[in-house]
Amino acid sequence: MRKTSPSPASPTTSMPPSSGVATSVPVPTRVVAYGRGEARERTRPLAVEMPVNVIYGDVPYAVMMTTPADLEDFAYGFSLTEGIVAGADEIRGAAVEAGEGGLRLVVDLAPGRLREHLARKRALSGRTGCGVCGIDDLKDIPRSERRAADGVAISLSAVERALKALDDLQVLGRETRAVHAAAWADRDGNVVTVREDVGRHNALDKLIGALLRASIRAEDGFLVITSRCSFEMVEKAASFGAAVLVAISAPTSLAVERATLHGLTLAAIARHDTVTLFTAPERLTLP
Repeated sequence: MRKTSPSPASPTTSMPPSSGVATSVPVPTRVVAYGRGEARERTRPLAVEMPVNVIYGDVPYAVMMTTPADLEDFAYGFSLTEGIVAGADEIRGAAVEAGEGGLRLVVDLAPGRLREHLARKRALSGRTGCGVCGIDDLKDIPRSERRAADGVAISLSAVERALKALDDLQVLGRETRAVHAAAWADRDGNVVTVREDVGRHNALDKLIGALLRASIRAEDGFLVITSRCSFEMVEKAASFGAAVLVAISAPTSLAVERATLHGLTLAAIARHDTVTLFTAPERLTLP
């Protein structure tokens, strides 16, 4: 088994696929124009979607549909946002292995944490849009116990700078038009790290994992996501301790409720010229 140790988050773009599997594949297509009957042959790159079995110890925990890149980051971020670990120090390493019909992501937990995890294991049959699959009782819907980091103030110009920079940093998204991105920007709006995935939850988990491995503190910047902002995205941001979450799309009602609960600033419907503040607007300073 190939072990990996924590490594710094890569600047601006995603790391090469940790699995050795391509993240996009060329597919022959025929483009047809309405009304004119014109057709032209072309090749279009498609984002790779692959099942990844997340395993703790020798016990399978989840099958998630992901883009097969940055899977070590995913192991750390997923483990944190699922509540399996409280920090990166409770993970000793992760390994990507070939499996039948997909990949195996074997996460090596510290012995005490592994025992606790196995005592409360739940099954999760995953999808790219999965939020609460495998939960059979309303009381088990995920809720982070963390509050947003204190003392964080972000200028609106920093948010604007991050949004403009992110357009050029979505490498796989630009190629395939089929993946989501999650980014971390410092307090000045400089985008430090970007992760992409066919699943919006996975992209954020990969990003959070990269931040954990690089020992980046939640109070040192803010999160930006290109996807719909549902409650799970807020919960994942809260698990990391983020104070500000910027989303391109609108939030759901439960996302706003959870952001309020965690003291998280939720800025959504973010465009290059305007942004709508839904919760804790005092953290975003006007020019």
